[in-house]
Amino acid sequence: MLSVTQRVNGVSHAGISPVKQPRGGYINPKRLAVVELEGPKPALEQKKESVSANLVGSAVDYLTRFMEGASVKEAFKISFLGASIVGESANAIHLAEGIAGLDDASIANACKLVGYDSVRRAGAMAFRPVEDIEADGPTCENIRTMVNLSLEFFREYGPVTRDGITFEGGYTDLVNTGDGDFMSADTVWDFKVSVKPPTNKHTLQIVMYWLLGMHSVYAEDYKAVRRLGFFNPRLGMVYTIDVADLDREMLREIEVKVIGYDSEKAIF
Repeated sequence: MLSVTQRVNGVSHAGISPVKQPRGGYINPKRLAVVELEGPKPALEQKKESVSANLVGSAVDYLTRFMEGASVKEAFKISFLGASIVGESANAIHLAEGIAGLDDASIANACKLVGYDSVRRAGAMAFRPVEDIEADGPTCENIRTMVNLSLEFFREYGPVTRDGITFEGGYTDLVNTGDGDFMSADTVWDFKVSVKPPTNKHTLQIVMYWLLGMHSVYAEDYKAVRRLGFFNPRLGMVYTIDVADLDREMLREIEVKVIGYDSEKAIF
């Protein structure tokens, strides 16, 4: 019915009311602990990049996974799924063959390849030809800077234990799709490349990932989670909150009213 992102953003469906968070949000972003990483930040303003912010974010995410050791096909698996839906798997493979590292050509191909993500996430009607996606030199430099800062982040906060996290066995009739970014041994991480810090929609999104994981076939992994966190390589900022500090009644409300679990099966 709805993805995690759609639910967080207030999309309604089949008579289901959109989510209305309490004042300040279920988890007020002001409660997040903030740390700034050392290292170069992107020089070009986001609004001057030649590729949309969503595509830049996906390219940074997937290229980081690739540079951390995942194969191109594994790192860009959402893109390949989208390409298969619109019958362009051959072109996706061609673009993937042009991704070898963090040179401009590789980054430009990555930006085109992530153009297929929209099909998987929002349906074929959202698709636009990837040939129209052109990452210019300054945009490639921004992406390269953000990937390098992301790699530095994982050297400090990693290693990555799982990436492209999904929640098989944890989805409901209300929220039946959604995938997160990364997990380390004790933290669920979400990458954001916005020019602004996380919002209460973002904090709701990441707590939904954690709760979905707790109900999924991977529940044992999520029982070890002690923190929820965001990393923004555009700002070079890390934001975290300990799950022990989250209100249990609030968590139960998200489980039942937002995600759609039966109250008898709620964990909190």
